[in-house]
Formats: sequence, structure tokens, C-alpha cells
Amino acid sequence: MTQLTLTSYEALARWPAHKPLPKGLDAVWASAQGHLQPFARRRNRFIREAASIIALEENFAKMSSAELASCQDSLRERFRRSRDVRTDLHRAFALVREVAWRERGEKPYLVQVAGALALEAGCVAEMATGEGKTLTATMPAVIAGWRGRGCHLITANDYLAQRDANAMAPIYEACAVTVAAVTTESDTAARRAAYRACVTYLTSKEAAGDHLRDRLALAGVCRLSDALARDLTGAPVATPIQRSLECAIVDEADAVLIDEAVTPLILSASAPNTEETHAYEQAATMARNFERTKHYIVDEAHREVRLTFDGFTLLDSLRRDQTAELSAVFSGARRAEEMLTQALTARELFLPGKQYVVQDNRPVIVDEFTGRLMPDREWRAGQHQAVQAKEDLPISAPKETLARISFQRFFRLYRKLSGMTGTAREGRREFWDIYRMPVVSIPTNKPVARTRRPAKLYVNAPSKRRQIIAAIQTAHERSQPILVGARSVRESDTLSKLLEDRHLPHSVLNAERHAEEASIIARAGAHACITIATNMAGRGTDIKLEDKSRAAGGLFVIATEMHEAARIDRQLFGRAGRQGDPGACQLFASLDDELIQRFGGPFMLLTKTFGEHPPRTLALFALRRAQRRAEKHARRLRKAVLRSDDWLDDSLAFSGRE
Repeated sequence: MTQLTLTSYEALARWPAHKPLPKGLDAVWASAQGHLQPFARRRNRFIREAASIIALEENFAKMSSAELASCQDSLRERFRRSRDVRTDLHRAFALVREVAWRERGEKPYLVQVAGALALEAGCVAEMATGEGKTLTATMPAVIAGWRGRGCHLITANDYLAQRDANAMAPIYEACAVTVAAVTTESDTAARRAAYRACVTYLTSKEAAGDHLRDRLALAGVCRLSDALARDLTGAPVATPIQRSLECAIVDEADAVLIDEAVTPLILSASAPNTEETHAYEQAATMARNFERTKHYIVDEAHREVRLTFDGFTLLDSLRRDQTAELSAVFSGARRAEEMLTQALTARELFLPGKQYVVQDNRPVIVDEFTGRLMPDREWRAGQHQAVQAKEDLPISAPKETLARISFQRFFRLYRKLSGMTGTAREGRREFWDIYRMPVVSIPTNKPVARTRRPAKLYVNAPSKRRQIIAAIQTAHERSQPILVGARSVRESDTLSKLLEDRHLPHSVLNAERHAEEASIIARAGAHACITIATNMAGRGTDIKLEDKSRAAGGLFVIATEMHEAARIDRQLFGRAGRQGDPGACQLFASLDDELIQRFGGPFMLLTKTFGEHPPRTLALFALRRAQRRAEKHARRLRKAVLRSDDWLDDSLAFSGRE
């Protein structure tokens, strides 16, 4: 087994990122290490080291600008030549702290320095919301920049990538580290220049997409490297956009490395096929003849539609009766079943306001974990065209896959990988099993003053919404700022309409209003402000309280539904009680919530037998069990993607097309 030394004092076995996961005895040993990870005392060690770094503060504070620059040049040269020792790392972090104070008036706290040490050691640093992860990342990013091989700082969206690059630029520039950002609007020249910077801020989609573009551009010429690809005469034929995948620091690591890992990134090109395009319209029309339960069954948990015997019979009958009108695609029984199933799936499982919104006469996918729009993505295997046909929108040409990579596989290509997030404990086994990254929980700078109120459970959504509005009105009367977390655009709009009926002024932040995100969140902590937001409110944004808001009890966070992962609930609740501020949070749930419908199982049926007033203990148990089943189901999907990656590695390596 190959081992990498993560720190000079801690020999931690880490499976090479570009290799398949271990098997046999290696897998047993890796699993045993995973079980032992929570018992390692890394946090205390990092905090002790952080205290030693802060003790150097007086020495650096006394330095003039010229002396600080001279010390920086010396340290940068040692890191560039890889001749640094642990004391050099301490001095470098202390220097960056002093630079941050002089350039931005911010000096990282002890816990932020401890988080930076965790990142430098290749760990996932769990830092609560509002603890300053953006500033924390600058310390290990500067070190990576000094080493001269580049550092990718992965953020949740383009706005945050550009914002953080601009905000932290004075620190990097003062440390002689170049910084740039890559966004969706960046052209090829701008991307190439940004990747040549010492530190590059960008999203996972842009990083993985450019990696695939490089592989396509250099396919058949040479393997991707930092050098120019050359033909037999030695002349350059292509310049890679990216440099080598050396170091990545992932913000919101649980969302990027776990939640988004199920969906592979695919580069595709249009493959016009008028016959097949017309077939999607015919399938949508044909689907109107099919009745749920009688002709098909919907599996909510696995998001699948299956035809019954009556459904197959009806399909055969329609194919016979409409042979002249139907596209040739329907001539084959198997292909006809696939087309119809996609149309039924679009009708039952792809809903406007939840999975997508219609903008500019086309369906735009909504990220179910963050609530953000993904205008440049499409569902694959014809599902996107099936949704277009259902909505009676212009049908785009089916896509031909040119290159594909999962985010799990992509991030394992980095030689050094670390991450930070407010919710990592729940995913610590996956972080270790897939990426060989231990989780380190960093304490908050100030004690948490957030109060978690008992969950409220109701038999149906209308009664739940009435109580949510009543709770909002009560808090609003005492001028407390309120953040309401909704799971979907549809739910946020429904609650907004109910608040309008009560003449309660409020702001709505969802996928349809993503452009206003920064200004809406900036006002969310204002006196008596009411904000309704989808999951995006917990990702990369900061809610600061006014003094009047603190006096009124701080931010009150209401969750309108339990999410499919407990850490997403914790992320939302973490918006309250930032940096020792007062705050409160409360969950409102009903027995017809999507989580219960998909994963409730027999306990859901048992709970509903009690009618309007199910026992609170039983209802809570049913909710928690449904959430655990949802988490287990999501883990199985991610493992399936991982097995597919390993199979592709073996197959492509054998074929010589790796």
C-alpha cells in the first residue's frame, strides 16, 4: 500500500487519489482506519499549534513593511524548494495573519488558524457558519501558491468565486501570490490565464469541465501534462487550459464532494435527429392515456416509473392503432416502452418549482440541494427532452456524449485535497472511504447561544403552513428577524402568498430570484425582517444582525420540512447564533412531506392510523427513520457511481484509452 505523509509529525495512510479504492486486505485495513478516525486527537493538536502561531504575533507586528517582505521572500523560497520544516509553516501562517491585519483589518482567530492547519494537513475542517472560512483558506492557499504548482479554491457558485477572489486579493498580492477567478462567462484565454495564477477561485463544475475539455483537445496527441502537446515534428498543437491538478481546497465540502458526487459531469454535443425529436412529442401525447396505479406504478424512493401488465397491453394497443402516425422510433417494443416511461417520469417525478423552473421558453434545472439554478445543465438520456415535451416547449436536439467524469473521480485526481464546511461530522465515513480525508471539528470562536425549540408535527401540509405563518407573525410582532427555509421554489412561493394575505412584508430568495441573493441575504438580519429562502441561504452567504435584532432575540430560523440529510438541516439551523449572537431555530413537519412519502415505509402508515393527532414520539421516530433511510439510499447511489468509475478505469486502461 502506498502512503503519503500529510504532516511531519503524523504518518497517515492515504490511498493514491487516482487509483481505484482498495480491495481485499487493503480494504479491511482502510475500513479499520475509518473507524478509528473519530478517536484521533487532531483538533487538540491543531489548537496547540495555532496557539504557538499566535504567540509569534508580537514579532511580526514589530516588523516594518520592508522587513516583512524580506521574511516573506525567504519563506517563499524555502517552500518553493520544498525545504521547509514545521517551524517554517508556523512562521508563514503568522506572517499571513499579520498581512491580513495590515491589508484588510482582519486577523484570523485561534480557531481559524487551527482550521487552516487542518486544511494544510489534508483534512476536512468542520467550522460553524459565520466562523470565517473564507479568511481561513487564505493561509494554506498562500503556502500552496508559494510552492509554485497552483491551488484551486472551489466555491459554491460563480458569484462567490468572483467575490472571494476580489475580497482576498489584497492579502495574496501582499504575499506575492497571484489570484484569479474562473466563471461561466470566462473565455478560453481568460481561463488559461486564471489557471496560471498561483490561486484560482472557481466552481467544481468549471474545474471538472475544463479538465474534460483538455482531455478532448489533446486526445490522440499525448497525455495531459503541463507541457505543450507536440506533433511528430515537435511543433505545438494545443495548449492545455489547466495546469496539473496539484492542490484543491473545497468550500462547502459536503455539498461538493458528497451531495453533487452522484451526478457525473458530461460534455456533450448536439446530435440532430428530427425523427427522435418528434417522438418525444408523441410520447407525451400518448402518456395522457395512462392512469397511475392502473397502467403504471411510481416508485417515489427510487424515482422510477414501471408499467403494469395493463400498461403494456395499452401501449401495444396504441402502437397497433396508430402505426401510420407514430414515428419509426415506436416500431420496436423496447424503445417504445423507454419513450413512454420517460414521458410518465417527466409527468410524475419532474415537477415545475421543484426539479426545474421554466425561463426563456426552456426548462432550467434547479439544484435540489442548494436551490440554485443550473442553466447550462441538462438531464441526460432523453429525460430533458421528455420534460420539454410535457411543458409543450421547443424540443432541443438530443446530445451525444463526448466526455464524462464523476466529481468523485475528478477530485481524487488532485495530489492534495482538503475541504471545509459547517456540517461534516455526518459524512465523516464517506470523506474517509472515498477521499481519505479525516474530519476535524473546529470549536467556535465564541460559545453558541442558539436555542433549538421542540419540533412541531402536523398531519398535513395546510395545517403545518397555518402554524408556520402564526409563528412568523408572533416573532414579527416582537421585531425578531426571521429566516424561513423551504425545500422547493413551489413551497417558497406558497408561503410567500400566505404572508401576503396577512399583509406581512417579506423577501423571497429562491432559484427564480438568484440574482438578488447577495442583497436579500445582506438584509436578512435586519430589524423585523422576514426572509423566505430555499437551501441556498445556507451556502456561502453571511447573515449579520443589527443591534435591534440582537435585542429582539436574534435570528429565528424556521425549517418547513426535514431534509433528506441531517447535515442539511443543521446547515440551515446554523444560520442562527453566528459568532455568539443570540438566535433560535425550529422544525415544522407534516406526515405528507416528501421525505415521509418517499422513505416513510410502514411507520408512516402506522403513524397515519392515529388520524389528526398521532403520538408525537411515534411521529418523530417515523421522521428520523425516514431521514436515515434517505441518507442510506443516497450513500448507495454514490457507491454505485464509485463502482462505475473503478470499472471504467479498469476497462479504459486495458483498452489503452485511459
